Amino acid sequence: MTAPVPAGTRLVPDSSLRRACGGRVLLGGSPVRLLRVGETAARLIDRWLAGEPVRSGGALARRLLDAGLAHPEPPPGALGPADVTAVVPVKDDPAGLAALLAATEELPNRIVVDDGSSSPVAEATVRHPTPHGPAAARNAGWRRATTELVAFLDADALPEPGWLDPLLRHFADPAVRAVAPRIRGAATGGQIAAYEADRSGLDLGAEAAAVRPMSRVSYVPSAALVVRRDSLDDVGGFDGALRFGEDVDLVWRLIADGATVRYVPESVVRHRPRPRLRTWLRQRFDYGGSAAPLSHRHPGLLSCARLSAWSAASWTALAAGRPVLAAALAAVGAGALPRKLRAHGVPDGESWRLAAFAHLGAGRLLAEAVRRAWWPLLVPPALVSRRARLVLLAALLPCLLDALRAPRPTPSWLALRVLDDLAYAAGVWRGCARHRTSAALLPQITGGSAR
Repeated sequence: MTAPVPAGTRLVPDSSLRRACGGRVLLGGSPVRLLRVGETAARLIDRWLAGEPVRSGGALARRLLDAGLAHPEPPPGALGPADVTAVVPVKDDPAGLAALLAATEELPNRIVVDDGSSSPVAEATVRHPTPHGPAAARNAGWRRATTELVAFLDADALPEPGWLDPLLRHFADPAVRAVAPRIRGAATGGQIAAYEADRSGLDLGAEAAAVRPMSRVSYVPSAALVVRRDSLDDVGGFDGALRFGEDVDLVWRLIADGATVRYVPESVVRHRPRPRLRTWLRQRFDYGGSAAPLSHRHPGLLSCARLSAWSAASWTALAAGRPVLAAALAAVGAGALPRKLRAHGVPDGESWRLAAFAHLGAGRLLAEAVRRAWWPLLVPPALVSRRARLVLLAALLPCLLDALRAPRPTPSWLALRVLDDLAYAAGVWRGCARHRTSAALLPQITGGSAR
């Protein structure tokens, strides 16, 4: 049985949370969940969402957290820096390592693993004569740790002041086995750094989340990640066979083992991007290459898009030049949701809003799938077909919108935004060919009317 939420925890509603029937029906989260409660529970939830800490009803609070309808703000806990061992894998980055060690002086326990640097690292606790990869380096570090918690920090990461305490508080909840900060791009100068400062590939946004596959925050990177040491023992640590995607694999194995993993954007760690376009694109290509082995290890947890059958049919009809049919399919699919939710007390207006956002979100997912998976298939027909060219151009529209919303929009920002996805897609294809699987290229079609 899952333990109740620790007393003293405050609950913050997810931005998606909607309530109906006097607060007795709650709808929201990612994926969308519906929860019905009684009048007494609804009044208790009212007080929690108004700022009152949890003192009783911890099992109900746990239901809210598990459904993603609310997120915890734990009180100060008993754990401190002495309960954490920092594990830092490094290869040929003495300046980054020096900056990281200076930023983590509050941690008395630090293990530096030199993973085959051309010049041996003087601060190293462990040295690999030849590179074994980041997964093996992290494993070599955490297995020497004797503290309750292990903080993985890459040498090109730089924690901001106060980064540790918001993470440690969450470990007062015994269900929480790993906690990750927000990783933002470091403003180191240059066009790539400016792009990464606005849209780092490791930045998972400003909203707290419970990490779950196929949700808004489906994984957290190990460039900065705090994990209970006994949980690493339970799942065997990182998979040394994975050169990329080893962090996704670890997090998903922890979750499959029953762990709660939390994303806490209140804590911020800066990440230094690759300075040159070629190496930056190579990194994106390598990230894409991890999709195939991950889809093999975790069947059903990774796809290029997940959407309802109605949305898929509607957007396909629009791409085929049948706008009337597309609108009809979208309307029929959206209309199923109010009928389904009406029996649970959800107002029709809220159901239609949810259906509309799900359909538009499906369109954005398909555009992303074109850029990050399918464009190699569309380029040959685009040479001879106006319709195929229009589909490719439509898939680029979200990139343009992202560029217009950026704090410093420039043509180079837009170009990097497009190249980011195209390089990732090339890596996906390379990985699928190498591992002889197409799973990472296939969408998941659900039977419902909303994602």
